[in-house]
Amino acid sequence: MAKLVSQTYAQALFELAVEEDKTPLFLEEAAALLEVIRTNGEFGRFMNHPKIPKEEKAGVVKNVFENRISSEMTGFLITIIEKDRYCEIEAILKEFIGKIKEYNNIGTAYVTTAIALEDKEKNDIETRLLATTGYKTIECLYDVDEGLIGGMVIQMGDRVVDSSIRTKLEKLQRELLAIQL
Repeated sequence: MAKLVSQTYAQALFELAVEEDKTPLFLEEAAALLEVIRTNGEFGRFMNHPKIPKEEKAGVVKNVFENRISSEMTGFLITIIEKDRYCEIEAILKEFIGKIKEYNNIGTAYVTTAIALEDKEKNDIETRLLATTGYKTIECLYDVDEGLIGGMVIQMGDRVVDSSIRTKLEKLQRELLAIQL
């Protein structure tokens, strides 16, 4: 049910962004809002508190965000509050950001390596991903997991390319255990 709610509201905001021809602006604002929400726990507790009236919450949103983000995005936040959906705001914004990135042909790749990569290596990965995907732009989010031993794992959407030494060793172990003597 929660996924359906986030998809519905994200789709509505996406359609507004396309209609108003403001997809880059809305993408930037949604990412900034998501960061504010994630880093400010007190604000989230206030907005989700059941005893605080919706009008007061809407007033706070107007005071905090008015003239800092577009009137459409402020209005969207107020609608979320009025419909008692603020508890879904993170999921809605994530879904919306995904839709906008897809619309603008921006891919997101999660790259995990055993050691931190240098800038040249990151550029090589990004260039290779652009060449092998249909995306115009690619955003790579890098992480280090020493447990991989070597190699890397790249995840884009529901596709995963795992060339880590850990996975190769696990595969070899399964094959060796399957051999009957």
